Amino acid sequence: MTLFDVIFQGNDAVYGLTEGAIDGAIEKYGADKKVAFPATAYSIPCYYAVTGIKVGTLGELKEALGVVKTLMTREPALNDALFSGVATALCAEFIEVLKYIDNETPYEAPCAGHLPDAVIRTLGVPLVTGDIPGVAVILGAAPTAEEGAALVKSYQEQGILVTLVGGIIDQCIEQNVKMGASLRVIPLGYDVTSVIHVVSVAVRAALIFGNVKPGDAAGLMAYTKERVPAFVNAFSPLNEVIVAAGAGAIALGFPVLTNEDTFEVPGALIPKVAPADMNAASLDARNIKIKITKIDIPVSFASAYEGEIIRRGDMQVEFDGSRVDCCELVHMKEPGEIEDHKIEVIGPDLDEFEVGSKHSIAYVVEVAGKSMQEDFEPVFERKFHSYINCIEGVMHTGQRDMIRIRISKDTFNAGFRLKHIGEVLYANVKNEFAAVVDKCQVKVITDPELVTKIRHEIAVPMFNKRDERLATMTDEAVDVYYSCIMCQAFSPSHVCIVTPERLGLCGAVSWFDAKATNELDPTGPCQVVTKEKPIDERIGEYEDVNEAVRKFSHGALDDVSLYSIMEKPMTSCGCFECICGIEPFSNGVCIANREYAGQTPLGMTFSELASMTGGGVQTPGFMGHGKHFIGSKKFMKAEGGVARIVWLPKDLKEQVAANLNKTAKELYGIDNFTDMIADETITTDPEELVAWLTEKGHPALGMEPLMA
Repeated sequence: MTLFDVIFQGNDAVYGLTEGAIDGAIEKYGADKKVAFPATAYSIPCYYAVTGIKVGTLGELKEALGVVKTLMTREPALNDALFSGVATALCAEFIEVLKYIDNETPYEAPCAGHLPDAVIRTLGVPLVTGDIPGVAVILGAAPTAEEGAALVKSYQEQGILVTLVGGIIDQCIEQNVKMGASLRVIPLGYDVTSVIHVVSVAVRAALIFGNVKPGDAAGLMAYTKERVPAFVNAFSPLNEVIVAAGAGAIALGFPVLTNEDTFEVPGALIPKVAPADMNAASLDARNIKIKITKIDIPVSFASAYEGEIIRRGDMQVEFDGSRVDCCELVHMKEPGEIEDHKIEVIGPDLDEFEVGSKHSIAYVVEVAGKSMQEDFEPVFERKFHSYINCIEGVMHTGQRDMIRIRISKDTFNAGFRLKHIGEVLYANVKNEFAAVVDKCQVKVITDPELVTKIRHEIAVPMFNKRDERLATMTDEAVDVYYSCIMCQAFSPSHVCIVTPERLGLCGAVSWFDAKATNELDPTGPCQVVTKEKPIDERIGEYEDVNEAVRKFSHGALDDVSLYSIMEKPMTSCGCFECICGIEPFSNGVCIANREYAGQTPLGMTFSELASMTGGGVQTPGFMGHGKHFIGSKKFMKAEGGVARIVWLPKDLKEQVAANLNKTAKELYGIDNFTDMIADETITTDPEELVAWLTEKGHPALGMEPLMA
């Protein structure tokens, strides 16, 4: 029997199961019963991406199965076999979506099943920056639970996103491997068809970030092959269905490695790989390069641990800036004042504290270098959140003097002590900022009196000084802006122009961040953009900015404005924290953030709004942006500014209230402007929204029409 025969047999088996399942569902619910995955703008994403057809009912799903049948040509050729693999994947998607009829959560913990669009957008930035260097799909059960768990942990420690299907899930449970989306080890389900949920992640990445048009199957496969660094580890025994599903993965550009002695397709299907060798062989097959930072600590250090939650019952000790004095600080010094790699612990160490107790902490990182600047200090400090969270069993929240750190009992018992926080900070600062940092030393202080003194006499005055400077930073006050093309790893034509008053739409790149990135890597993603040739200052259009956008988008964009949502708006890649859209009834705009899952007065969810806006295209009337931009004086400046905001989700409104109210007071003399902005607790109906805004006297109702 040839490999083609095995793939075709597997495809036939899955097709038969799918046909029976759809017919059974129609008999039970009727052909008009709605069917779609929850929390996605793409209904049944893989089928939609391949065909361009949105399925909404069981009757339409039956018709779609007929389309899938046309992919099953049964010619003994590689291309036909791969498209049979695609057909197998689409059948698996149909079987899986039937589980969601009248049940948005058919999977029980620890299995996740379908992953919402919001999760994929959250993964966008770490995939772009390399914090997630690859995506592993592990299918079946390893020869032993120890081997399976060791493979999962090896990927986790490299920061790779790991998805699990089948027996490997139970092996990880048996070996006490911590799992969950926050730890980047996601059990999808036990049925082989649940593998489609990671395929769906790759496919939606193409739609969300890559501007791949639904129905462009060739463009989809080219995108996933070139830009989604995924691979499959399939454990023996392989049956026809698994082989057929593997052909679908190969069609998307994902190599399949197995420990079984089976067929070989060079670079695509790689047999006889021992479990201990799968990690290295997989990375080599996908050409994934892991950046290794060796840090002398007794637990693992990897980006996969960034989302780890330490519950109160699991913590050894806590440092909490909301209850006692705490702070984190970077301070530039002269080279002669610093002894490189000197780490001091001043005050009691972890083993001197009672279990579950709360204490003060300050860590001061002192740096020196010929190219070091004070402007870089807050850039370094913002990195501390990530550095400390990457420690296995350590949780960090907040910044400056409002930090909280929890250390788990398991990490403490492994030998972790306060000096290891110093080691982590030292190693990462020296590694990431080697271009400007020649020397670095760290002081970790737990003496409560000294912490109080450092916080109030050194740290807070420095923070206040920086804030005063930032408050006076305007777009007009600087000579240059910066481009940011980090997201081009997924969105090839997208370019952010970062200004003092408009940070990157991901929310992670400020003007100072971009400036520091450029100084650290002059040929990197952030380049200087001059603003010497204004075209229309009302909308923020400059000839030299247009030239830069044209260059960095590789000719995909001709011109862009910085302050308008209607005229040549800036593009969006899909990583945006928020999306803003015109609400015509109220003559204003509604804003939804990624975390908000409900409806907006625009009649669309965040995912549905975002599906219209991502991929590096200009969409007049819609704009992706960061949360902090909402309170900027440059927000929609050309259309009247923040006075156009008529609706925000309640949580987001609370987050931005202080800055937004301050801006509204300065620009329009309005006190407590957010009290005039509706949220989902008030209404999501456009007519009710207008009535409520009228009652509040919202300024948008009296402004020039947004739409002629």
